[in-house]
Amino acid sequence: MKKLILIAILLFTFNSYSQHIKKSQIVQSQSLNNKKIEGYRAIWFELGQKYPDGDKYSGALGTYTAKHVPLAIYSEKANKTFFVYGGTKSKNERYLLCMIGVFNHKTGMVSKPTVVYDKQGVNDPHDNPSIMIDDNDYIWVFVSGRGQTRPGFKYKSTKPLNIDEFEQITEEEMTYPQPRNTDYGYFHFFTKYTGRRQLYYETSQDGVNWTDDKMLAAIPVQKGEESGHYQTSNVYNGKVLGTFFNRHPSGNVDKRTDLYYVQTADFGERWTTIDEIKLEIPLTEKSSPSRAIDYASQGKNIYLKDMEFDPDGNPACLYIRSFSHEPGRPGGPYEWCVTKWDGESWKTTVVTQSDHNYDMGSLFISDKEWRIVGPTENGRQAWGVGGEIVIWKSSDKGNSWRKEKQLTLNSEFSHSYVRKVVNGKTTFCFFWADGDSHKFSKSELYFGDFEGNIWKLPYNMKKEYETPLKVNLSSF
Repeated sequence: MKKLILIAILLFTFNSYSQHIKKSQIVQSQSLNNKKIEGYRAIWFELGQKYPDGDKYSGALGTYTAKHVPLAIYSEKANKTFFVYGGTKSKNERYLLCMIGVFNHKTGMVSKPTVVYDKQGVNDPHDNPSIMIDDNDYIWVFVSGRGQTRPGFKYKSTKPLNIDEFEQITEEEMTYPQPRNTDYGYFHFFTKYTGRRQLYYETSQDGVNWTDDKMLAAIPVQKGEESGHYQTSNVYNGKVLGTFFNRHPSGNVDKRTDLYYVQTADFGERWTTIDEIKLEIPLTEKSSPSRAIDYASQGKNIYLKDMEFDPDGNPACLYIRSFSHEPGRPGGPYEWCVTKWDGESWKTTVVTQSDHNYDMGSLFISDKEWRIVGPTENGRQAWGVGGEIVIWKSSDKGNSWRKEKQLTLNSEFSHSYVRKVVNGKTTFCFFWADGDSHKFSKSELYFGDFEGNIWKLPYNMKKEYETPLKVNLSSF
């Protein structure tokens, strides 16, 4: 009898194991990793937090979030721009695929995009990827996780300057990845949900072996309360790494406020303020000398968009400030601000206004001028994410701004999340997606340059390489 029971148990275990293996094989066989998609199809997303004037944010979020940095890099060696985004299989789906595409500046063509990581049913663009190219020209894609709910991944191309195939290098807790290739090695700003949203960094010499995660900031209002932060970072001259960040009182993301800045010139060994005051990390005091502006006392929220260094290494931050997290009238005015270090103090200018906290653009600084490209003109979907794309220009180092060019007009859908290209070259200097701000729609991808030229990436592709469609104001 005991033998019969034992045999029954073994058979049951074997059958269960076999079923598990079959299920795993099915999932694996259905994965689209390293598969090509027949066109550039961006994801549409809705958060689901409804207010009288619409969702807290929804719409074309293929190039979301502002905390994923960078999304595109130009390689001079290849004369190509490599870019990542959140895509889908078809216009009828909200099924996230972490995608990579490439534009060949010599031929003016794009290849079919590759699925780096199939999110297996996740529809949330918080899991969108960011990108880095290493010293040996391998392309790295950092796939964001979502807190402690979904892991993040690092993927590496199997061939230099080639997007056909990627291999997984790591699986870890990693949200909002911001990797950079520096003169000292590879540096990675990111977020972990050890409180609510706390800032970390790690470094590596080969991309495979990374240091332990080091906490950078965890500022509560008072002891015992949870902290939270969002950041946007960059690197100057291959050596100085800087990041602007805000804080979330009591860990409440809807109360994001205050503007902080820290930097390191020695690969994270020593952190300072902009005026070289040494800081002990992790930062835990809201009145830290790293605080550039106290917005809490003004009752204002800030939504970080981008940061850049001027030719002298002075940092500048682009963000929107408002009075509420609610979309529409309660939050206004939605002011596009630039806060910069002028060598002696922090200076802030207001560029313009738009109609949503999650309108997002990019800041560009050169020797001659500063520019902002973003959806600052309201579109057809009032009080929604995105709008019409405008180029703003400053000829006095960000002290004053004027509207230089409008790139889109009378568009059916809103254009949103304009992202710059690292070392960008005409004609692919920035790119973005469009879509209905309030209801599910098709979402397409575009890129453009400072001359006012715009191209739409092919939504359906029959050939391996195709030429993007040139569009103009009358096309929208």
